[in-house]
Amino acid sequence: MSVAAPAVPVEKPAILRGMAEVLQPFVNNGTMAGAVTLAATLDRILNAEAVGFADIAGHKPMATDHLFWIASMTKPMTATALMMLVDEGLVNVADPVEKYLPEFKGQKVVAAKGDDLVVLKTPQHPITVREILSHTSGLLFTVPIETPTLDRLSLEHAVRSYAMSSLQFEPGRKYEYSNAGTNTAGRIIEVVSGMSYEDFMDQRLFGPLDMKDTTFWPNEEQLGRLAKIYKTNAAKTGLEEATISQLSYPLNNARRKPMPAGGLFSTASDILEFCRMILSGGEYKGRRYLSENAIRQMTSKQTGPAVEKEYGFCWDTAGDTFDHGGAYKTNMTIHPKLGLITVFLVHQAGDWPAPKGDTIFPLFMAKAEQLARAGV
Repeated sequence: MSVAAPAVPVEKPAILRGMAEVLQPFVNNGTMAGAVTLAATLDRILNAEAVGFADIAGHKPMATDHLFWIASMTKPMTATALMMLVDEGLVNVADPVEKYLPEFKGQKVVAAKGDDLVVLKTPQHPITVREILSHTSGLLFTVPIETPTLDRLSLEHAVRSYAMSSLQFEPGRKYEYSNAGTNTAGRIIEVVSGMSYEDFMDQRLFGPLDMKDTTFWPNEEQLGRLAKIYKTNAAKTGLEEATISQLSYPLNNARRKPMPAGGLFSTASDILEFCRMILSGGEYKGRRYLSENAIRQMTSKQTGPAVEKEYGFCWDTAGDTFDHGGAYKTNMTIHPKLGLITVFLVHQAGDWPAPKGDTIFPLFMAKAEQLARAGV
């Protein structure tokens, strides 16, 4: 059933409240349910606002502490954890994955395909850690047994299924986005550290950064702050409620498995802490998380000279910024030259319903950069 947004008064107190003024029209015309936006530097929050509704039918306004499924924004956090092990000399990004996960030994690559025939061959080199972090490994996006949802299998079993699958192209020759690659990085973390992936993330990253609301399993209180999911209705005239199709419910069920490629829920303030640590060169609030060299590797092109796509280790690196988005149109962006961090959180599954929906995020970014340049 389609839902209509009730009218909301728009406050207009100048530049610091300007983000609501930019985004409120999209709520009013039914393009967007609501959003949480944040623009900050290393030492100041330039803007933190909530606009629209976390629950349209329930007339529940969005608040800045609402939780969102951040999906693939999980990837840079997973890469950060793996790079901690690189800094400690326990992993080398130039190493073949099979050094850490022997099940990948002997993996084949597709040489040719026909209607009823697939020809396999030995790849010119086995996939490397660098390639799984930069989506140039040739691994599939997902494998058939990761259905109906992506949180059914343990990392051990999911990654074993990737090793049993054929590579789709010669490693290092092409960029093709792959959840399987990032999940494999998560499994390397487990094997090398001797800890479960989720425990490593909690103990080495989320806990020290005080990211209290970043989790694979939202608790009851957090579920009460989870913004509802919306998608475009069949008539493409507005929004209707949806669910996270990639995950199984209930979301707080501990039997669900963590997904390094996209399983996290978080808030704008938690994501800010993570991004500030990255922007500060890996040292934040007196604690060193990553070396400056690890940060440079993560946030610079790692896809090689043969690949046009500019992508680092789980960060898009084109232009003056590096960023990563999520399946439901969330995003975090770091602009080093401006010293600017932006966080944009929405829950829109699929395309926006209105013709100008694709202007929402560019308008947000333009306003955030205006705030940064104004030195507000």
